[in-house]
Formats: sequence, structure tokens, C-alpha cells
Amino acid sequence: QVQLVESGGGLVQPGGSLRVSCVGSGLNLDHYVVGWFRQAPGKGREAVSGIGRSADRLYYEDSVKGRFTISRDSAKNTVHLQMNILNVDDSGVYYCAAGLLTREYLNPLEYDYWGQGTQVTVSS
Repeated sequence: QVQLVESGGGLVQPGGSLRVSCVGSGLNLDHYVVGWFRQAPGKGREAVSGIGRSADRLYYEDSVKGRFTISRDSAKNTVHLQMNILNVDDSGVYYCAAGLLTREYLNPLEYDYWGQGTQVTVSS
């Protein structure tokens, strides 16, 4: 049974940092493109970042470039998203997703498996 489990969300003040993580079970994440998406209340799900199988291809949504970093920890079958200089617009539920044949890293339709999400709230 394939499962993706996110963790690391929480409440942080503007300008602060968080690292959210996605642990895979029932699949080897190194064989999949992994993406991070987020959804704020009343809004649609938007792409945040994606990482290729060998971590040679990295994609970031424009608003997070220079602030967020996606990375793999193959030994732990985990993908991290380090988020720095957070602002209130970064709030939402963060989901990770894994895709076997994904080409458009920021397209949610190209992913096969999804986690349940972790809440990130940026507020003073």
C-alpha cells in the first residue's frame, strides 16, 4: 500500500522558517518525481515546488523562488521542503505528491499519489 505522510507544519511568525517533510512507504521516492502543493482556504491547490528523480531538476513557483528549497533524503525515503522568510500568503495546507511519469512538475494532474497534508500557518 502506497502512502505519503507529510509532517513539520505549524504556526510561525512572518519572516520565520519551517521545514515540511514527506515520507513515502510502499514506494521508493527516488523512482518518482515529487512535488509540493498548497491550498489556502477558499482557493485552489497551487504548485509550490518539484524535484526530479535524481534531484537534477528543481522547479519552484515564482513567489517562493529564493525562499524555499526542495531536497531529497534517499536514506530516509523522504523529500523535504525548507521554507524561509515566510509570509502570510504562504499559509495553507501543504501536500506532497509523487508521480512516476511526471513531466510537468508543477501540474497536479501529473501526479499519481498524494499525502493528506500538513497545515502551515504564518501569522503574527
